[in-house]
Amino acid sequence: MSSFCLSREARCGNLLRVACFSGLLSLFAAPAPVSSADLPPVIKTLQAQGMSLLGPLPAPPGMTGWAGRAGVQPLALYVTKDGQDAIAGTFIDRNGNDLTHDVLKASAEPSISKELWAQLEHATWVVDGKPTAPKVVYVFTDPNCPYCSRFWVEARPWVDAGRMQIRHVLVGILTPSSPGKAAALLTSRDPSSALHDYEARQTKTVDAQMAAGHARALEDKTLPPLDPIPVDIAKKLAANAELMHAFTMQATPGFVWRDNAGAVQARTGLPPDQLESVLGPKPR
Repeated sequence: MSSFCLSREARCGNLLRVACFSGLLSLFAAPAPVSSADLPPVIKTLQAQGMSLLGPLPAPPGMTGWAGRAGVQPLALYVTKDGQDAIAGTFIDRNGNDLTHDVLKASAEPSISKELWAQLEHATWVVDGKPTAPKVVYVFTDPNCPYCSRFWVEARPWVDAGRMQIRHVLVGILTPSSPGKAAALLTSRDPSSALHDYEARQTKTVDAQMAAGHARALEDKTLPPLDPIPVDIAKKLAANAELMHAFTMQATPGFVWRDNAGAVQARTGLPPDQLESVLGPKPR
């Protein structure tokens, strides 16, 4: 499962000393809004840098606690008395109890899950599977990604049985030809059939690479990159990449799904022995 950290440079300048949040992604939503006049200066600065403020949290004596998020990264922020600096992390009491996690999750989870899922629903994707399938998994997919092709093969039992609909959110990030290939798929007469046929052609190549232990970017010449890429398609690919980064994903395939409780979960990569944890029991 994934571990998420916000670096000082990447997210919050020099104002935020960051501790890591480990474990599978949890998504959080805003409680009642807080008046901006009541906010510490450091919180206002972080908001200006793109952090969304969710509300107050319990805090150690002499500090104030705030829940926030950067993309889908949940943040528990503990602000110094003067309001000028903040530490991100988990508040542990003298008895070793985590006083952050449950409060953060209970106050925040439902609407952020709804918001981010809605963004995926309105993204540009290629469908793989029946519309009547009871489960949907979004997969950030690069046409040149061998691991994306391997997942496509491994998912066939679920898709063919009508148990799973995969929505491939195409991105072009792996090699110089990736954007053009993604654009070629999106502009084809039938993108679903085009993606199916393309991935099916990769099976032997990917199998050989995996067997040799040397997975490399795919460069199938039967799918010529579209050049130039139409402006509207380029914008859609850029939006998909931005959404992928919002989930703090840097590589493909990236998976987003709802668990049995309806909460949105996300991870990069999916080893074969963990397929059922996301897709459900394998059809027999």
